[in-house]
Amino acid sequence: MNKQFPVLFSPYMIGNVEIKNRICKAPQTCGLSNLDGSVSSRLVRYYEDLAKGEVGMIIVEYAYIDKLYSKSASNQLAICDNEYMVGLGWLADTIKNCGSVPCIQIEHCGRQRFLGPPMKSASPNPWPLMYERYGSAAIPGELTIPEIDEIVEAFGKAAWRAKTAGFEVVEIHGAHGYLITNFLSPFTNQRNDWYGGNRENRFRFLEQVFTRCKEYVGKDFPVIVRLSGSDYEPNGMTIDDTIYYCKRLEELGCAAIDVSGGDHHQMVHQVTPMQLSKGHNVWAAEAIKKELNIPVFATGSITLPEYAEEILESGKGDFISMGRPLFADPFWAKKAKEGRPEDIAPCIRCNEGCLDRGNHLGKSVSCTMNVALGGFEDALAIKPANTPKKIAVIGGGPAGMEAARVAALRGHDVTLYEKRKLGGYLHEASVPEFKADIRNALKYFVTQVDKLKVKVINEEATDLNLKEGGFDTVIVATGSAPVKLPVPGSDRENVFIAVDVLDGKTPVPKGKIVVIGGGLIGTEVAVDYGIKSGNDVTIVEMLPKIMSDCSDSDNIVYSGMINEHSIKVMTSARVVEITPEGVVVDCGGKKVIPADYILVAVGMKPQSDIYFDLKEAGVDVIRVGDCIKPGKIFDAVHTGYKAALRV
Repeated sequence: MNKQFPVLFSPYMIGNVEIKNRICKAPQTCGLSNLDGSVSSRLVRYYEDLAKGEVGMIIVEYAYIDKLYSKSASNQLAICDNEYMVGLGWLADTIKNCGSVPCIQIEHCGRQRFLGPPMKSASPNPWPLMYERYGSAAIPGELTIPEIDEIVEAFGKAAWRAKTAGFEVVEIHGAHGYLITNFLSPFTNQRNDWYGGNRENRFRFLEQVFTRCKEYVGKDFPVIVRLSGSDYEPNGMTIDDTIYYCKRLEELGCAAIDVSGGDHHQMVHQVTPMQLSKGHNVWAAEAIKKELNIPVFATGSITLPEYAEEILESGKGDFISMGRPLFADPFWAKKAKEGRPEDIAPCIRCNEGCLDRGNHLGKSVSCTMNVALGGFEDALAIKPANTPKKIAVIGGGPAGMEAARVAALRGHDVTLYEKRKLGGYLHEASVPEFKADIRNALKYFVTQVDKLKVKVINEEATDLNLKEGGFDTVIVATGSAPVKLPVPGSDRENVFIAVDVLDGKTPVPKGKIVVIGGGLIGTEVAVDYGIKSGNDVTIVEMLPKIMSDCSDSDNIVYSGMINEHSIKVMTSARVVEITPEGVVVDCGGKKVIPADYILVAVGMKPQSDIYFDLKEAGVDVIRVGDCIKPGKIFDAVHTGYKAALRV
């Protein structure tokens, strides 16, 4: 028995299949399949690491079931024809050979087709994102009865292919706004035939799909279903609806229920960002588990093993289904099992590399905390250096700490210079109460630097101490500095730099606050002050919209927080002066915004003087992070990691 996490690492059954622990990889598209949907070596390599990382059951990402309208995205995995079974068998065998149980999710995208029109759904109710892009062409065609029959049959054949290829469990995707949800939710189902109206009718399509799958695979083969506890839509699917569907599925022989939440219109409930609470959909798993006798999967921002153990121990779920945390560290389970959870690279729920890069930019998956993810597991592997060197890293922010970590792992002798405490602007970024994930990342980086015996010198690096150190290579990670506001009055006593306020250097009393700059930093500061003290807060932005440098999920969540805390927003407004009365803006005419205190967040600029000085002196020097170009944690970690590989 694992003493630290006894329940998490205890075996459990799904139907007649034993899972060695309670950790399951949630199905998430990676964009690593071949363009035709066949299994690629990149995809196999990705799942191989997960299996080696001691994940109990791996639910392979959604595979489309037919060649008509079920495919959602480019490079999506296919299970729509027997020609794909060789590759699927390769994938299933790889997972089994490495000690995990292979499961695969089968799906029809319904109205949520990233590829664009044509689309088919329960009713002609479009996905708003697609309607914005394509207009009326994005209105899905309502499925006819013969078309429904064809799809039911396609699901059954897909389940048979999965079993025949060697998968030991099949999951039907009934969550997240895909086709089955289009029938289950009254928000998207306006049919007036026997597939619409009351719960029983809305369940009929899933009932037929599930029954046909069982007919194809046999009564003893485990078929599980993923459902949203709620789609979080107005007049949509409620937890009472989902409990009804789950009870019916249990009667039909369903082996387990995988509980998630939301749809692609309410994506923040499906792929919850750091601003929302951990375990965002665990409440739904808990409610469903009370009503069922089959296993229930809890999911949704369960990033740390301590929390996973707590969920299982308190009876809120039987399995923990994790997605992004296993992107961040495929060896999450192995490290927890070995009693070293401090070595787990934590998911920070930034959604930069996974959600935004994949779903919104059409690229393959990546991750802020796992640079090698996405087909680069071998090319970007950390290997011993051919010739160990003495390396100096200047700057202890995320870029510098990651460079130091990777260089030390490669066997280099690393000295890290940081004139203040390790962490750089991660300290300021982690101040808002809702930024616990950033605090986890900060703790991880500092812990790794310490465990790897990196020599940390808490003073500013100079030409003299660098010369005395006899370093072979210098990695400059000196970050960025706030841009000053170039207007009259910006030097008044009530004008502060936003990051200094976050750091606690200049506490701001309660009063009327104007935040100049509506980018990520300005918005976070405004929201933080709105939450903490109920200040009268106004954001002033010269562009037509705020948060232009934010991810889509950040935009959605912060917009909600701005509304909730009555934060005022003024866009297309250029600040021209700061007076005793407040902030003077030009927005087609001059206007004064009354302010007791002004917080400035108008951007950051690289601090790279020492890099150019060293380069001119002939030193072997590399730049990483914000001192190249101010960016996000993603950019800092990736540049730091890759620089350390090149040394």
